Amino acid sequence: MLAPESRGIRVALVGVGNCASSLVQGLSWYRSGANDTTGLMHHDLGGYRPEDICIVAAWDIDRRKVGRDVADAIFARPNCTATFCEQVEATGAKVQMGRVLDGVADHMAGYPDDRTFLPADAPEPDHAAVVATLRESEAEVMVNYLPVGSQRASEFYAECALEAGVGFVNAIQVFIASDPAWAERFRAAGVPIIGDDIKAQLGATIVHRVLTDLFAKRGVRLDRTYQLNTGGNTDFLNMLERSRLASKKESKTQAVQSVAAVRLEDENIHVGPSDYVAWQNDNKVCFLRMEGRLFGGVPMNLELRLSVEDSPNSAGVAIDMIRCAKLARDRGLAGPVLPAAAYFCKHPPEQMTDDAAHEALEAFIAGGAA
Repeated sequence: MLAPESRGIRVALVGVGNCASSLVQGLSWYRSGANDTTGLMHHDLGGYRPEDICIVAAWDIDRRKVGRDVADAIFARPNCTATFCEQVEATGAKVQMGRVLDGVADHMAGYPDDRTFLPADAPEPDHAAVVATLRESEAEVMVNYLPVGSQRASEFYAECALEAGVGFVNAIQVFIASDPAWAERFRAAGVPIIGDDIKAQLGATIVHRVLTDLFAKRGVRLDRTYQLNTGGNTDFLNMLERSRLASKKESKTQAVQSVAAVRLEDENIHVGPSDYVAWQNDNKVCFLRMEGRLFGGVPMNLELRLSVEDSPNSAGVAIDMIRCAKLARDRGLAGPVLPAAAYFCKHPPEQMTDDAAHEALEAFIAGGAA
């Protein structure tokens, strides 16, 4: 629990999967006295420390999680991410039954129970019930951790955040903050939003962006590139349904295209998830290839293999996003927080180079405009 003198940030989680597990473990890690700030922009960001964040509400649809304290639910199957904090203190927030909508792909029913979602036999909440929970818990920031392709479910919770006046962090690959209509609704309601689609600390997308930017800065003509990813968590299993991949693929592709010296034709760039390999669990493997031309048109190519534990790779970024959303709320800012979105997300309302986004975000943290 928070110390009485702490300023605190009260957070509601939508989805208690692997990413939520890493986030909650990380909060306990810092609260227990860890001074390792690896993965964070700053230990103190605008007056808020990681240990100031507390979970006050959560929703999920899996029977193994609903009704349990968040601290217990994060270790329930089908979660399979690394356990790096053995002692996670109780949050006092029990996981409530959420709205299913399009949050569960039909094909997942054909997989073993420890790999797929098992919807609880419990009444789903309506809009009013979620809003009431947000208000009763005094939540200040909601984090959307729903599965890829959950457009309707994400919009349901975004509507709830709007009505309750709760800042919204959209960590997944559906477009809310980057949709002009939704952005205007958050602006009109006086509610800040950061999104869409979180960039990992050192994941496939940020590495691909940095190398693409390096090609541009060094005058290397990029002719074609691909990024192929495999993993064994529920995210990759869910994405075997290709129709759920449209926004994910667009988000990752635009993140790379936005820093290229010359935009590549569609047939010359492929960025996106590739396959589910069960034994990889939460480990994600990226195979990256870039083909280009040096001085005189002489060809060159680069190949890279990156292996990371997927969910911890984004947890520190999520902590920074939450703190930036709280700063925006404290300052009475509304709508997309552009510097934070550009630095932390693959598909922000406005793309920037990573250097420009970092500079703009540091200015925002120091008290500048959003």
